[in-house]
Amino acid sequence: MSKSKDNSFRGSKRGRHAQANHDVGDFNCSLKELRSLMELRGPEGIARIQECYGDVEGLCTRLRTSPIHGLGGHADDIARRKEEFGQNVIPPKKPKTFLQLVWEALQDVTLIILEVAAIISLGLSFYRPPDAERENCGKAAGGVEDEGEADAGWIEGAAILLSVVCVVLVTAFNDWSKEKQFRGLQSRIEQEQKFTVVRGGQVVQVHVAEIVVGDVAQVKYGDLLPADGVLIQGNDLKIDESSLTGESDHVKKTLDNDPMLLSGTHVMEGSGKILITAVGVNSQTGIIFTLLGAGEDEDDDEEEKEITALKLSKSQDGAGVEMQALNSDDEGEEKKKAHPKKEKSVLQGKLTKLAVQIGKAGLFMSGLTVIILITLFMVDTFWIQGLPWIADCTPIYIQFCVKFFIIGVTVLVVAVPEGLPLAVTISLAYSVKKMMKDNNLVRHLDACETMGNATAICSDKTGTLTMNRMTVVQAYLGDRHYRVVPESDLIPGKVLDLLIMGIGVNCAYTSKIMSPEKEGGLPRQVGNKTECALLGFVLELRRDYMTIRNDIPEEKLFKVYTFNSVRKSMSTVLKNADGSYRMFSKGASEILLKKCCKIMTASGEAKVFKPRDRDYVVKNVIEPMASEGLRTICLAYRDFPPVDGEPDWENETDILTGLTCLCVVGIEDPVRPEVPDAIKRCQRAGITVRMVTGDNIDTARAIASKCGIVHPGDDFLCIDGKEFNRRIRNQLGEIEQERIDKIWPKLRVLARSSPTDKHTLVKGIMDSTVLEPRQVVAVTGDGTNDGPALKKADVGFAMGIAGTDVAKEASDIILTDDNFSSIVKAVMWGRNVYDSISKFLQFQLTVNVVAVIVAFTGACITQDSPLKAVQMLWVNLIMDTFASLALATEPPTESLLLRKPYGRNKPLISRTMMKNILGHAVYQLTVIFTLLFTGEQIFDIDSGRYAPLHAPPSEHYTIVFNTFVMMQLFNEINARKIHGERNVFDGIFKNMIFCSIVFGTFVIQIVIVQFGGKPFSCVGLSIDQWLWCVFLGFGCLLWGQVVTTVPTSRLKFLKSAGHGTQQEEIPEDELEEMEDLDEIDHGEMEMRRGQVLWCRGLGRIQTQVCLINSKLHLSLQSSLMNAFQDTLSPYEGLETPESRNSIHNFMTTPEFRIEDSEPQIPLIDDTEGEDDAPTKRNANNNAVDRIIPLYKESPKTGGIHQSAALPPRPGSPLHSLETSL
Repeated sequence: MSKSKDNSFRGSKRGRHAQANHDVGDFNCSLKELRSLMELRGPEGIARIQECYGDVEGLCTRLRTSPIHGLGGHADDIARRKEEFGQNVIPPKKPKTFLQLVWEALQDVTLIILEVAAIISLGLSFYRPPDAERENCGKAAGGVEDEGEADAGWIEGAAILLSVVCVVLVTAFNDWSKEKQFRGLQSRIEQEQKFTVVRGGQVVQVHVAEIVVGDVAQVKYGDLLPADGVLIQGNDLKIDESSLTGESDHVKKTLDNDPMLLSGTHVMEGSGKILITAVGVNSQTGIIFTLLGAGEDEDDDEEEKEITALKLSKSQDGAGVEMQALNSDDEGEEKKKAHPKKEKSVLQGKLTKLAVQIGKAGLFMSGLTVIILITLFMVDTFWIQGLPWIADCTPIYIQFCVKFFIIGVTVLVVAVPEGLPLAVTISLAYSVKKMMKDNNLVRHLDACETMGNATAICSDKTGTLTMNRMTVVQAYLGDRHYRVVPESDLIPGKVLDLLIMGIGVNCAYTSKIMSPEKEGGLPRQVGNKTECALLGFVLELRRDYMTIRNDIPEEKLFKVYTFNSVRKSMSTVLKNADGSYRMFSKGASEILLKKCCKIMTASGEAKVFKPRDRDYVVKNVIEPMASEGLRTICLAYRDFPPVDGEPDWENETDILTGLTCLCVVGIEDPVRPEVPDAIKRCQRAGITVRMVTGDNIDTARAIASKCGIVHPGDDFLCIDGKEFNRRIRNQLGEIEQERIDKIWPKLRVLARSSPTDKHTLVKGIMDSTVLEPRQVVAVTGDGTNDGPALKKADVGFAMGIAGTDVAKEASDIILTDDNFSSIVKAVMWGRNVYDSISKFLQFQLTVNVVAVIVAFTGACITQDSPLKAVQMLWVNLIMDTFASLALATEPPTESLLLRKPYGRNKPLISRTMMKNILGHAVYQLTVIFTLLFTGEQIFDIDSGRYAPLHAPPSEHYTIVFNTFVMMQLFNEINARKIHGERNVFDGIFKNMIFCSIVFGTFVIQIVIVQFGGKPFSCVGLSIDQWLWCVFLGFGCLLWGQVVTTVPTSRLKFLKSAGHGTQQEEIPEDELEEMEDLDEIDHGEMEMRRGQVLWCRGLGRIQTQVCLINSKLHLSLQSSLMNAFQDTLSPYEGLETPESRNSIHNFMTTPEFRIEDSEPQIPLIDDTEGEDDAPTKRNANNNAVDRIIPLYKESPKTGGIHQSAALPPRPGSPLHSLETSL
């Protein structure tokens, strides 16, 4: 390993630079020395530091920095360090060039078929049969008087090739702009990543890229380390290094046993200060990236072939196999590819299935068309005309066959809705861009669409529903309950001194109160908000906590028991001059009071605190505070006299007992003013909001009723974690789904919950089959402890301001303003995406049905398609591309929140939409066939039917083509409404893209008809003929009103289409429950005003029962060693269609280990912010698409639902069609 590292080091420009200056430069320490130091672990590292530098302070001196004050922060010093030791950035993989994207677009099967056909047609058009008279080859071949017209036979082939070029360029441009957008999003996420360093004695936040060697960084749990470093001072520091070593156990970091901290690892507990010793490509993460990057290009093709086999072998090993450290780039590549992806999003699954079905139908129709055309030609020429086969006529016969083949391929091109993936991409990309303005930073594209289906939101309390600006408003001090913060002279001196000292040292030193940003504003709270409330309490008592912190710097703290999910409290031990110790503790009042045996009185003395005294305090102080929605925190201390000898500091149960209670405070965190209204809108939209919090049950219930989650008299459950675990576990302590199913439908508040409880609840709701359709769960979280639940949920929302790195990396969407009402906007956008796709489908399928039937019937009757290949391509390309842009960019409206969620099994094409598609198809087909067979009489023009090969374009067929396009244009306006609304023009001018596209298409159509000539098989039309075409097109709007009037429920024969999963009939007894899940039909509502829900009659009810009994279960094994093998480039998902998100994971996904054996009952107020319970995760700041599921899942290519049919073979046309979606 070290050999390859040295090689990669020598290969880099900086490496050569550093080697050249190996013993010179401003620093008495070279880049190579520091790199080799960071490759050592544990005792070896300590030995090297002692041997070369004496100790860490010696290393600081060599790097010209101070362990206390850090770097000076001068710009020239920072620049010099960047030049000498490198910048803290890992260069991303180069994006694909436009030409590469063009080449990829050319791989489309239908396009290849068209290209081949066009080239054959082009070649044959230049062939002239030598002696034979054309008439001898049959009637169809003759009849061309003008030699110039025959010479123009090449035009059709050339026009088809030109059309193919257009399609390819449009596709490539879309891919290119999409990738550019995601790179922009990636850089935005990177810009938002900051880290705390000490510069010039001040604690400042700098961008991760600005960290340099020699910086002194402060680390706390929940952090992802952005660079390698050596520990200067640590409190109870534990690191998850599984991303580098594969070892799942947390590694304790101390100065005595292992001071080496590596980039890409996670702080799971404690806090400390580190000296940065390697950044960017020279850090351990960077070295692995460099190795992977070097081996990647050569191995690309082979990996693609091996990917499926790797996936299959992976699934048999389970999700959590232990791996050795990275040995070679090949191995890394394999593991990167071997990762099973999450299942496809709901919409992707439905679209894939629908596209495959339409593709099959199109293939069948086009094959049939070709066979019928060739058969009719053969019968007509050789049997009816009775002509012999003449060798010289063979090229002409081949030309006919090629023409028929082109018609067949054109039918296929029109039938396959290749505009679908484009519509989805445009719709999602547009939504993501707009959601940024609504404070939703979307990290996974499909989360946006999934959010529209959400049926349940499990929300945190602190910071999401409340303002996360905490203040102490009540206190119980010296036997008195103060309803407002007391004056300092009312508090006994001894108690006050102990209180100030305890709060000063027993709050993380990263938490502090800063002066307000604006004149007259509120002071800024930096760090953990609960601790800030206590520090603010000190300031209200007119004391200064900073004087205490200056007297006792962090280095002098003897021992710190930091907050974690098991301990649920924080304690700090100080060593006194006489050899005695004093410990200060803070934690949830009702729990910490049980550890107290004394309490301070008004006289400043401690008196015995008996159980009945404790009951009195709980009943008369804590419960009244909690019922007002206050969080209650107890502050206590304990002295360890020297006569007792040195306590066993590792035995926490003995240490954290026999405390003396100083006071109990009530902390208020007001509800955000906009939250009650947002929750009301959610409930109206059919989304259940549940609160999951670490606070006690009374506080949680009070806040829930203020928010409107529960109302007085509701028959809903509000329980705590202890009761929840008792109800869901059997005698053996195992969780049973049936037990969860009895609780969750009525559960609204889960208080005192541990991370495991939150995860269990989310998994329980998602796996439940009690209610139909299956629940789609969104979860909000900000703390490290929320990671597992965020990862498990269908959509995870992390808080952008208060959220820890762990939470953000486990999430799908980041709320940049930490506000619950932004989630409602996400729901609106999600539903809008779904409706946009449905609108496009309704329009697209009408075009497809009509075009295919016209081409097929016309070809069979007249031996030629009324719509020529180039015309079909124009209809297909422009209507597809432009229509997808027009219909996919419709802005959302409030009315989207007036209906219930669609659910997982709601068909993409509802019965109302099917009525619209078939209704409009009937009108269009009637018009087209009337024009086709009687048009020449109506307009008094020559008939275009039975024209020979290479005949000039006719007015007749031009009118047919023009009317067809006009009908599509007007039908595009109809497609704006899919629930049977009457007013299709509603809000049309708010969408300027739509208006400009419809107008633009109209203008281009005029140009094509009047000046398109031979390539487009068109001739110029007169004003009268144009007006008739437009009038017949306008008839679509009038006909739309007729179709809307017909009630859907009467049309029993209509079936919905585009289901996500297999369906089965619903038992009769469930029909009533299912009524409100069918689609709303506004036309029908008009006819039966007041009845929003109605019985659908005796026919088959098309609401599906979800069959997915999720086999996903928690993997209790440790994770794979692959944060970095997996993270070749931030755009992985763009190149592998099988990836679960059409796009990427910008930052890596943390890996979570949930111990599910014993329910850990929380002991203390969970403050839900940075002091939340740490959970395991692995990742790396610049790393990417790494999905380490908590559960084993099927690694089928493309990740289709288990129950979905058609597991296509990679490489097959169906597979390419599916993956393109």
